[in-house]
Amino acid sequence: MTTSPPAPASPPPVIDDVRPPGPLDHLQRVLHSQATLGPAVVLLVAVAVFAVISPNFLGPTNISLILQQTAVIGTLALGQTLIILTAGIDLSVGSIMVLCSIVMGRLSADLGLPGPLALLAGLVCGTACGLFNGLLVTRVKLPPFIVTLGSLNIFFALNLWISRSETIRGVDMSDVLLWTGRVLVVGGARVTYGSLLMLAVLGVLVYALHATRWGRHVYATGDDREAARLSGIRTDRVLLSVYAVAGLVYAVGAWILIGRIASASPQAGMMDNLDSITAVVLGGTSLFGGRGMIVGTIMGALIVGVCRNGLSLAGVDVLWQNFAVGVLVILAVSLDQWIRKARR
Repeated sequence: MTTSPPAPASPPPVIDDVRPPGPLDHLQRVLHSQATLGPAVVLLVAVAVFAVISPNFLGPTNISLILQQTAVIGTLALGQTLIILTAGIDLSVGSIMVLCSIVMGRLSADLGLPGPLALLAGLVCGTACGLFNGLLVTRVKLPPFIVTLGSLNIFFALNLWISRSETIRGVDMSDVLLWTGRVLVVGGARVTYGSLLMLAVLGVLVYALHATRWGRHVYATGDDREAARLSGIRTDRVLLSVYAVAGLVYAVGAWILIGRIASASPQAGMMDNLDSITAVVLGGTSLFGGRGMIVGTIMGALIVGVCRNGLSLAGVDVLWQNFAVGVLVILAVSLDQWIRKARR
């Protein structure tokens, strides 16, 4: 008598070992969906701490100083944000800004060019510098880090050659170039026109990034360049336009710098490239591209300004101020990597 083979054993039940989301998971998802929440909290905490440490911190005079210091770095950081959103980085920010300021100053002071034309020449110079970087990235296919590291030295050399290593005095330049240094008294605080110009640039870029096709293409290119290309986006053209617009923004920063120091100096702002990257990272924009809000960049610039100013009022040496900013950058990048792992 034949017996049928035994029925195969049923597979063991699958045990769902996925742990339920905890408080940290909820916080991770919130920070992933609200990129500006973290910078806003850090800024408020920093203001509260320094207000307790120094009674003069929230005084109108000191608030005015912070706003004036933030105007230049904030403007440069806005242009840097565009580059970082595409998963690139620009080390030539400070060199482009100083070169544009020298071009404006020389044309106005030495050649007697009318202020509006000198300003226009500076804006064209910044755009051309950005296009130079963009062409090397998109046509020659060089990494943005290497391209901008090289162009940093190129633009710095041109800056010294054009300026002859001499500072151009504000009294020799057109009032148009010094306009950004004029002040408007608001609630006892002296707000410069340069600060208002920074906010105007912010408004234009917020609209461009979130209400136009170009902005959506910028985010898509930074998130996954190959996927964006396969979907029909001309990624090289997008990248080239991003570098050109960033260069234009740096030139606006040069205009603000001239008004701030009432001169065009070949040495002013040369290290602002590092502070601009710091502001972008602290503002919640991912160094890996494709994620971030440009409003957060201004918060990041304010965090840098508040920390440097507050530590200075507390009597902390500049050495340890730089140390503190460096720690903030490392913490911000670590937080960004943690946020990117958020479970959907």
